[in-house]
Amino acid sequence: MSAAVADTLVSVEELAAHPEWRVFDCRHDLKNTEYGRQAYARGHIPGALFLHLDDDLSGAKDDGNGRHPLPAVADFARRMSACGVDAATQVVAYDNEGGIFASRLWWMLRWLGHDRVAVLDGGLAGWKRGKRVLEEPVPVVESRQFTPHPQDMAVDLEQVLADLGTEWMLIIDARSPQRFRGEKETLDPVGGHIPGAVNRFYADNLDDAECFFKPAEELRREFTALLDGRPAGQVVQQCGSGVTACHNLLAMEVAGLSGSKLYPGSWSEWCADRSRPVVSG
Repeated sequence: MSAAVADTLVSVEELAAHPEWRVFDCRHDLKNTEYGRQAYARGHIPGALFLHLDDDLSGAKDDGNGRHPLPAVADFARRMSACGVDAATQVVAYDNEGGIFASRLWWMLRWLGHDRVAVLDGGLAGWKRGKRVLEEPVPVVESRQFTPHPQDMAVDLEQVLADLGTEWMLIIDARSPQRFRGEKETLDPVGGHIPGAVNRFYADNLDDAECFFKPAEELRREFTALLDGRPAGQVVQQCGSGVTACHNLLAMEVAGLSGSKLYPGSWSEWCADRSRPVVSG
């Protein structure tokens, strides 16, 4: 991978060497949804624009489509155009939460056919460790034409139900082990997990400080053991609402295990209908 076409992770040094790249600050707090905007206003990586998980990286909610449904393709394409992204733009996303929100933007752009997108390894914490400066002004960018080319990278509820319990689908749940077991559920009305799912907490993709991603070889070894002989193309990634699952998707790409898909509705959509089966413990 050349520095000019980054498609998984970039280092602080690489980003600093490319001020022409389009950078997005994706900081967020699920329980304090104004945190990201406020933190961005206090200081962000030079040239970065802000994207909000609820307003920019999610669509309209109804009673059953989960907490962070995907936005309409046309709406997101307009947002990217207004932010100066076109087919030739190298995008870099970051946050201060281990990459979970930045990974959502990474996956969404790839979902719409834009491969020139990477996550800043280490995020804002790594940037600060590198003694790099922050700025407060909001950059002004010229709009460009972002043309979406949707890819087959997601599965819907009906597909999950149809393949449930078959050898053709391995569900990997990115939530914490406690939430996976149905303990200490604080975000959704029902605790537990989808039958047959296995747990891979997204934080296990990071080093002990939960800052930088583990080396590719280590990630490959861990995910290969989890897949237990299945190809990556049979994997469906889910979490609470289709956000932290993108972290596992990114980690698998870093590991060279391409082809798994996202279930965007995830647990928050699944548990909205009490007739769907739930496993706890």
